[in-house]
Amino acid sequence: MNDDAPARTSGQLREHNRVRLLRAVHDCGATRTRSRLTRELGLARGTASVLVAGLHEERLLDEAPAAAPARGRPTQVPGPHPYGPLALAVDLREDTWDLALCPLGGHATTVVAGRPHDGTPGGALRPLGAAVREQLAGEAGTRVVGVGMSAAGPVRGGRLLDIPHLGWRDVDVAALLALGPYAPPLHLGNDARLAGLAEARRGALRGVGVGVHLHVAFDLGGALLVDGRPLDGATATAGEFGHMRLTGGHGRCRCGARGCWGLEVGGNALLRHAGLEAGGGRGWDTAERILARARAEREVRAGRTGGGAGAAGTDPSGAGGADVGDVPLSGAAAVAAVEATAHALGTGIGNLVNALDPEAVTLSGLGVPLHALAGDTLTAAYLDGLMDVHRRAPARVVPSALGADRRPGAHGGPLTGAMEAVFDAFLTPEGLAAWRTGPGTRGRTAPTAAGDARTTAEARTGGDGPTSGPA
Repeated sequence: MNDDAPARTSGQLREHNRVRLLRAVHDCGATRTRSRLTRELGLARGTASVLVAGLHEERLLDEAPAAAPARGRPTQVPGPHPYGPLALAVDLREDTWDLALCPLGGHATTVVAGRPHDGTPGGALRPLGAAVREQLAGEAGTRVVGVGMSAAGPVRGGRLLDIPHLGWRDVDVAALLALGPYAPPLHLGNDARLAGLAEARRGALRGVGVGVHLHVAFDLGGALLVDGRPLDGATATAGEFGHMRLTGGHGRCRCGARGCWGLEVGGNALLRHAGLEAGGGRGWDTAERILARARAEREVRAGRTGGGAGAAGTDPSGAGGADVGDVPLSGAAAVAAVEATAHALGTGIGNLVNALDPEAVTLSGLGVPLHALAGDTLTAAYLDGLMDVHRRAPARVVPSALGADRRPGAHGGPLTGAMEAVFDAFLTPEGLAAWRTGPGTRGRTAPTAAGDARTTAEARTGGDGPTSGPA
C-alpha cells in the first residue's frame, strides 16, 4: 500500500502517481470526480488526463459521468474498469464460508459461492479450495489479482491457523486449499482484525486516530487500530481480546487460558446464558432465534405490536415459550440471555477503554443486534467500569456501519477486510507491473497489445515508456 521510496526518474514518478490515483479511487469507493481527485492529489490537470488515459488503456480504470454535473464542463468519475482487476474474498467462519468477487472501489461485492462445513480442517478447507479453483478457472478468473481470506482464529506466518474451540492447531491453510503454483497470492488474516481494517476504511472508524474494533461471532476478537491500521503485535496475533480475563470469569477456555472474556460474550455464550448446549461451531441459527425471540418480547413489552399473542410467536406474559433450537424458551428467558451477554460485553469494553484509550469502539457481528436490543444494559456496564478520567468524555461505542448479516448474499466486515488485503498488495508498483504482463499470467510472459512478450521485470522498468514524459 505504501509507496514511500522517492521517485528518481520520470518513469518512477509516473508509476508513483498511477498508484496514488488508483489508491485514491479505491479508498473513496469510486465516488469522487476526476477534478476533485486531481486537486486532492496535487496533480496538474494535464497530468491527471494522461494518467487516466493510460490506466484506462490497461483496463485499470473507467470513467462515468457524474450523477449531478456541476456548471461548466461535464465532469467524470473514475471507477473500476468492467474488465479490470478483481479481489476474490473469502470469509471462513466456524460453520460456513462465503466467496465474493470485489472490483476496485470495494462497493460492488458479489457473493458467488457459499456453503456450510463440518468444522474439521479438511472438511472446511478442501471444498473451499475446490470452489476457489473453480472461480479462478471461470470467466472472471484471469482478472483475479489475489485471494483474501478471513478466518475465525489467530493466524501466524501468513498460513498457520488456530481455531481453539474447533480444536484446530497449526493448520496449514495454503496446503489444504491446494490452489496450485499459478494461483494468485493468498492473503490470510484473522476475521476480527480484517473486520477492523474494513471499519477503518469504509465504516465508523474512518478518520479515527485510535480505535478499537470488536467482532462478535461464536466468541469474539478484535483489533487496536492506529491511523486506520491494525497493530500486528510481535507474532501478528494481536487483538485476541476475547482471551483476556476482563469480566472476572474462572472457566477454562479451549484456548488454554482461564477466565476468557469470550466465554461470556458471543454466540456460544448466548446459548449458554439461555441454558442451551454450545460449542463445536454449531448453533448459530439457534443464537439468531434467541435474538429474534428477545426482540419480539421487547416489542410486546413496549406495546408496539399491540400486545397480541400472535406477535412473532410471543407470549405477552413471558411465561410461555417458543421453540428455539428444538428447546422451548420463554420470551423472558431470551431477554435475560441477551441482557447477560450485553452486560459482559459492556464490562469488557470498559476495561479495554481504560487500558487502550481509544476515541471509539465499534462492534460487528452479533455486537450489532446486542447493541440494538440491550444497548442500555451494555452502556451502563461499560460506563460503570470506566475510570473517572475516561467517564468525563467516554469513547463512543457504536455498531458497525458495514452490517452484521450472515444470510446468503450478504457481506460485512471480514469479507470487506479480506478484499482490502488483496488491493493493499495489488496497489503497488509491483502489483501494477504484474498486471501489465497480462491479466492471469501473474509474472509469466504473455503477449502484449503490440504482439510482443515481456517479463514482469521488463514491465517494471519499461512500463508505459520513460520517454512519454513524467506524468
